[in-house]
Amino acid sequence: MSPAKEEAQSMSAVSLIASGPGDPDLMTVRASELLRHADIVICDADIVELAKATAGPDTEIEPAVDANGLPLTHSARAQRVAEEHDAGRRVVRLLSGDPVLDGALHIEVQALNDKDVPFEVVPGVSVVNGVPAYAGFGLTGGGSREVAVLDGADPDLDWSTYARSRVTLVIQNGAERAAALCHALIAAGRAESTPVAVTRAGCTIDQRTSVSTLAELPAVLKASKLSGPGLMVVGDVVLQRNVMSWFETKPLFGWRVLVPRTKEQAASLSDQLRSYGAVPVEVPTISVEPPRTPQQMDRAVQGLVTGRYEWVVFTSTNAVRAVCSRFSEYGLDARSFAGLKVAAIGEQTAAALRAFGVSPDLIPAGEQSSMGLLEEWPDYDSLVDPINRVFLPRADIATETLVAGMQERGWEVDDITAYRTVRASPPPAEIREAIKTGGFDAVLFTSSSTVRNLIGIAGKPHAVTSIACIGPQTAKTAEEHGLNVDVLASSPSVAQLAADLAEHGDSLRLAALEAGEVSWRPSRRRPASRRKAT
Repeated sequence: MSPAKEEAQSMSAVSLIASGPGDPDLMTVRASELLRHADIVICDADIVELAKATAGPDTEIEPAVDANGLPLTHSARAQRVAEEHDAGRRVVRLLSGDPVLDGALHIEVQALNDKDVPFEVVPGVSVVNGVPAYAGFGLTGGGSREVAVLDGADPDLDWSTYARSRVTLVIQNGAERAAALCHALIAAGRAESTPVAVTRAGCTIDQRTSVSTLAELPAVLKASKLSGPGLMVVGDVVLQRNVMSWFETKPLFGWRVLVPRTKEQAASLSDQLRSYGAVPVEVPTISVEPPRTPQQMDRAVQGLVTGRYEWVVFTSTNAVRAVCSRFSEYGLDARSFAGLKVAAIGEQTAAALRAFGVSPDLIPAGEQSSMGLLEEWPDYDSLVDPINRVFLPRADIATETLVAGMQERGWEVDDITAYRTVRASPPPAEIREAIKTGGFDAVLFTSSSTVRNLIGIAGKPHAVTSIACIGPQTAKTAEEHGLNVDVLASSPSVAQLAADLAEHGDSLRLAALEAGEVSWRPSRRRPASRRKAT
């Protein structure tokens, strides 16, 4: 057991944790540690998903609501916390937002005190500085020297106190009353030209910031048609957004991107998409299974060890896993590759080999495909190569292009079925519904089979969804299924496919801004149909 876990288990106090402004990555290290090792998390109803994403795999998540789904009273919440604490469980009370700022923390603590429950407080990133930072500006600088944090719902505020231009105003509950607050500040003497920003859903993929002046903001907000609570910031600091905006300007900001691959295959691709601001959703379209008859594979692995082959060629990470799995069954390791030449198609395949301890001798410098490998594949030369045989572990549905090309160059190829690919089970109903109704902004297709299989298990993506394909053959298959291809990778790699989708997203974002539109996400537009590409 780790020291951190032992410490967490030894804690007898209930942990009161602030969830922060919205982004799970803004949770403090302390909060993350306590959540991972908690027995139960009692959380506000609006952050159940956040609790699930940050708690440990065995942690019980309990929304603080009654049988009708209504929020429990402070006393009832404290009673549940006390019951779990007295039962000897490690309890986390996860509070929504910024309870230190909005007063909720004091109420929670008082209720626990009334029941003699010990507690500790783990504050999070404050809405006051978190949301402005994600909106693209600080709270001081330039002419601003002071910061005042106000409650926009307070009817007794004397706005004349805050009429000075050097004071930055951070107004909670300001978004829904923004028009009235603008009028009140102007009436109190604040200049009509004072910059102002309203940010809704701060620090989440749905964040939207409206920027204007006190005089013009009411009209801007009305035209934007945005609604809901949010933070209002008044002062010259808002102008810092011109150079500091980083979150909402990501090329795929807020896009839900469907990645029809397994988690293992999609790991690096999903990380790349997140760096562009997207939310990747991984949906496997194939299931990888062992060959029906393993004897061929067993003989090939034995031949690899006994010196039957000059080359071993890996065309995918699945092939690497299949061979490594056989090695493990025989008690072998990477040393058995000594003296062999190893080729790999694709950097991910090469990375999987390196993780096993094998460094590829040949990776195509150009196109990462069978044709790309054949362009660099040597002719057989009996003076150079003592053995003329190649071990090619592949999927059962692989094409014969690679085998034929090697044979033309004088090599004998043992083309062995190392694994089978079968159509995966359908994804959950909500995923299928989102695919068919335009709930995804984009779909990345990395092969023709992913096109056919996705449509087979989940239905055809909605016409509004951007379709991105890794190569011409994949694009042809997509078009044959009635899809309009928006992005064709400039080179056939998943990294380039994601980069080209990001460039496409950025062009949509810039076009929307020029047109005065608030959102550039395809899923927010949902036209009845799109013109078929010619």
